[in-house]
Formats: sequence, structure tokens, C-alpha cells
Amino acid sequence: MKAMESIGRNSVRGIDGIGFGTALMAESLYWLVAGRWSRQPVRLDPVMAQAVEVGLRAVPIATLLSATIGFMLAIQSLYSLGLFGAESYAFVGIALSVTREFSPLIIGILVAGRSGSALAARLATMTINQEVDALRVIGVSPVRYLLSPMVISMIVLLPMLTAWSCAVALLAAALFVSSAMDSTMLAFLSDVMSVLSVGDILHGLGKSVVFALLIVAVGAVNGAMVSGGADGVGRQTTRAVVHGISAIVIADMLFAFLVI
Repeated sequence: MKAMESIGRNSVRGIDGIGFGTALMAESLYWLVAGRWSRQPVRLDPVMAQAVEVGLRAVPIATLLSATIGFMLAIQSLYSLGLFGAESYAFVGIALSVTREFSPLIIGILVAGRSGSALAARLATMTINQEVDALRVIGVSPVRYLLSPMVISMIVLLPMLTAWSCAVALLAAALFVSSAMDSTMLAFLSDVMSVLSVGDILHGLGKSVVFALLIVAVGAVNGAMVSGGADGVGRQTTRAVVHGISAIVIADMLFAFLVI
């Protein structure tokens, strides 16, 4: 009975968190649209500050991981296709895997670990210190002030990072394949462009937009539901990373299953 009670309690808590996150995202989008008419517009300065933190400061590590993914895909593709003597068709799997799966996934996980945890820690600390309550007292919406700038920066910067990741991964793969097959990078990239379609690119960019909303929602929910002081802040920050990465992987699986 205790095990069943624990399962039921955790299930209800999970459903409550999903509903809370959905409500926060809806309110954030509301302030983006109606904030100016309510005399509480979303300011450009916090949006740009979040964009720098989410996007520009993530470029070096995103570049490193994307190049590594490109090399790994090239190595495995040449090895597996070499068993059948089809190395010349390695560009097909590399191009589709990078644009549709690996670049959106690796960038989503990276940003969830960096910015999602930072958002959760910030909101948890402000909640513990009653700064969120202070914003409500002075008539400022905490969602508009804290979440809406993050939503804008995530929706804009995550697809841009994904596009950059695709370019870096394909260039890294082109470098390895051209050297391994005694060809040129331009020939590999020409083959990649011939097999890719606009739909493949939009598929990956669309994923990144969904991942952006998931990262903000998970970070906000875990930060707002903090309890227990400094220990609670650390616990909720860890939960935000784990839940954010889990949500991204599950959403990626649903994309692969529903959108071919």
C-alpha cells in the first residue's frame, strides 16, 4: 500500500507540475502580446541580456560538441557502410542525422544544462528570499518580469544555435570523409545539399522551438516549487536539469514517431 500511495502521490505531483508549467507558458506568451496594452511591456534590455547568456556564451561549447558529433557520425557511417562497399553514400545518413536529430538534440541538452538550471536556481533563490512576493506587492507580474524575456530569447536563440550546430557538424564530417575517401570537402557538401530538403531543415528547427519552451517551463516549475532553504535550491536545480533533459529526449522520440 505504501508503494501504491507513493506512486499515486508522485503521479499527481507530476500532473500538477505539467499543468503549472503550461499555465506559466501561457501567461508568458500573454505578456508578450498584451503587455504593452497593460502598461507592463516586456523590456528589450532583459531580453538582450538573456540572449547573450543563452546564445552567445554557449557558442564555444556548442561548436566543440557539434564538431565532435560530426566526426563521430562520419567515422561510424564510413565503417558501417564500408561493410557493404557503400562508403560513397555516407553523406545521406550524415546529412539527415545531423539536421533532423543530432544537432537539435545536442543543443537542447546543452542549453537545458546551462540555462535551464540557471533559471531554476534564480527563481528558487528569489522565491526563498521572498523577492517574487515583493514583485507582486509592488504591482509587477513575476511572469512578465522573469519568464517572458527568457521565453523570447530561447525561442529565437535555440534555432540559431541549432542551425550553427548543423553547419559545424557537416563541415567536420566533410573534413573527415574527404580525407578518408581521397575526395574534396566541396564534393561532400554538394552531395549533402542534393539530399537535404527544406523540410529536413525545418524539422530540426521546429524541434528546437519545442525544446526551448520545454526548457523554460521545466526550469520555471522547478524553481517556483522550491522549499527548504538552500538545500531546496540545490535540489530543485538538479531536478530541473534531469527533468529538462528527460523532457527533451521524450519530445524528440515523439517527433521521430509522429513526424517522419
